Amino acid sequence: MLTPTERLKKTVGGKKADRPPCICPGGMMNMITADLMDLAGVYMPDAHADAGMMANLAKAVYEKDCFENVGVPFCMTVEAEGMGAQVNLGTKIYEPHVVAYAIDTVADFPKLNHLNVNQGRAKTTLDAIRLLKQETAGIPVIGNLTGPISTAASLMEPMIFYKELRKKNAAAHAYMEFVTDQLIAFGQAQIAAGVDVIAISDPSGTGEILGPKHFKEFAVKYLNKLLAAIERDQVNTIVHICGQMRSVYKEINEVKSDVLSFDSIVPLKEARQALGDRILMGNVSTYALEFADEEKVKAITQSCLKNGADIISPACGLGMKSPLANVRAILKCVKET
Repeated sequence: MLTPTERLKKTVGGKKADRPPCICPGGMMNMITADLMDLAGVYMPDAHADAGMMANLAKAVYEKDCFENVGVPFCMTVEAEGMGAQVNLGTKIYEPHVVAYAIDTVADFPKLNHLNVNQGRAKTTLDAIRLLKQETAGIPVIGNLTGPISTAASLMEPMIFYKELRKKNAAAHAYMEFVTDQLIAFGQAQIAAGVDVIAISDPSGTGEILGPKHFKEFAVKYLNKLLAAIERDQVNTIVHICGQMRSVYKEINEVKSDVLSFDSIVPLKEARQALGDRILMGNVSTYALEFADEEKVKAITQSCLKNGADIISPACGLGMKSPLANVRAILKCVKET
């Protein structure tokens, strides 16, 4: 019988495993719920800033039969905070969020901090990865990065950012180069700390918002720059993009990750037809996970398996009030298939 790490590595490498892996990476795809915190006796927001608590809460995801991996951090604000945005760490129910932007325009990017991986929550994340690597043999440790577009849109007002991609094109590219370089530094530090996989979530970099031309010019370009700098002989990579994909399947197929992940608005059957033999991950509705029942969750999981998912996962971050029974129903269904 394969270990979860062996199963995931085989699948990501395009080889046949005993069954599909069932994972939830972390980052934007946060896998922590209020029920799980109660079981583990570890709570947010404290776990966002304490490496031991972060590692213990991540381990609970596997130990309590939710998913077949551990992953940190549990939010998308670590990078923006490290570069100068002000962040509220949230509560047991609400995730961290930016409360004050660092700059007002793309041209202001020289005012941003370089991301220092040896301090703040970046360091906390790296320390948690080291603990997880020591304490979870056979279980894949997934590190997480916020994608370039989403990080850039967290450092300044998003609507101004999107307008300036068009109106201040050269300055926008300079800004994106800077942001991506900071993400590269954090990604390389996660590799050094011991991750098996890096998941990059870029929900703000959608084809619906950017359109095909700017999706290719900004989202694909800087995702690929980030991916090229990640040592792929050492780790595998997942890229998650939100929104409808119909207008940008050609462009998304140019993203050089090992795995592509989409949210529940994307029909996996359609994605499989458009993307051929790419490794696809997804995309159990997080709305159903929070508000439906176990049987509905199992039915959606079976549909994902039938329609082309190589790796089963939630379509987005779990709602914090999602019942543990619903969350466990995904893995239960995959093991029964």
